[in-house]
Amino acid sequence: MVQSGRVAFGKMEEVLFGVSAADAVAEQARKLGATRVFLMVSGTLNRETQDIARVRAALGNLCAGVFDRMPAHTPRQAVVAAANQAREVGADLIVTIGGGSVTDGAKTVQLCLANDIRTAEALDDIRPGKTIAAPTIRQISVPTTLSAGEFSALAGVTDERTRVKELFAHPSIIPRSVILDPAMTVHTPEWLFLSTGIRAVDHCVEGFCSLENNPYADAQALRGLTLLTRGLAAVKGDPLDLQARLDCQIGSWLSMGPLASGVPMGASHGIGYVLGAVHDIPHGHTSCIMLPAVMRWNKEANADRQAEIATAMGHPGEEAGDVLDTFIGGLGMPRSLAAVGVGEDAFGRISEQAMGTPWVPRNPRKIAGPAEVREILALAG
Repeated sequence: MVQSGRVAFGKMEEVLFGVSAADAVAEQARKLGATRVFLMVSGTLNRETQDIARVRAALGNLCAGVFDRMPAHTPRQAVVAAANQAREVGADLIVTIGGGSVTDGAKTVQLCLANDIRTAEALDDIRPGKTIAAPTIRQISVPTTLSAGEFSALAGVTDERTRVKELFAHPSIIPRSVILDPAMTVHTPEWLFLSTGIRAVDHCVEGFCSLENNPYADAQALRGLTLLTRGLAAVKGDPLDLQARLDCQIGSWLSMGPLASGVPMGASHGIGYVLGAVHDIPHGHTSCIMLPAVMRWNKEANADRQAEIATAMGHPGEEAGDVLDTFIGGLGMPRSLAAVGVGEDAFGRISEQAMGTPWVPRNPRKIAGPAEVREILALAG
């Protein structure tokens, strides 16, 4: 049969790359006619660098407020606090400068503002499956890591009551525009920049290796993988190499091609959600640990695809799981669950919760239940 599929292009209007973030943010705000710009930014960038001050200066009196208290994994309480502050200042545009937690927080803030959500508990009312009002206040994102959440219409938010990371979604929460300024990533801690780069590698690899792949997604995933692996190695060697940082940013953008065209992720992402929410492990590190193990476990289902991954990384004929393991180790990233303090005693809960994620049930090699998840965890132990 002839392959069929559907690629849906979302509501993002433009991506600017290799430009000054401060100038581009101000230009975008004026272009959109915004008069009350609300900044959601990395606390470290705000307190310890001049990067946020430069953006505020470029905006001038258009800047209505700054929120810089978004913890990792985007907890509900912080999202609601940001939404309440944005509401108080009459925000008509949200600009994020920071990593994935800040980006996802602002996406959810859009939903909070549109649906009058004022408490953490009320976020239950806008979960997927509920009828919700569409956001009217848009978002511009300046990412400082490589996790690439700014290129999706999904937001991951942790419910502190259950320590479960939940997805919030609406087509309109994808940022209107993304500004890729490599200079804005220089202050990002090395471990965070490199590990979120592996998160983007995970997008490329799981997307390309999915049995639900398509040619559009494949092209972006393979080119993204090449840019990322070349760029990450170069940044490790020279942290001030701005072209290498931009290569990583563009590779991160391309890594979202599979998700944007409906190709699911697999067990690395699904297990990673649980590790992040329950054990507070950064998502970049979850990919560093889980991706090689998942590839080894999946090989019987997609060996031909894995061979193309190894070739794209410059190691034709080698095992993709081993190539990834060596590459990740060369960046100095953690290589096992034990290295981040997760032992076998936690495998039961992780396995049970992973089955409830969107991605584990769509892994290329069928995962029928928690027992198979435990097999993967043992490989990553």
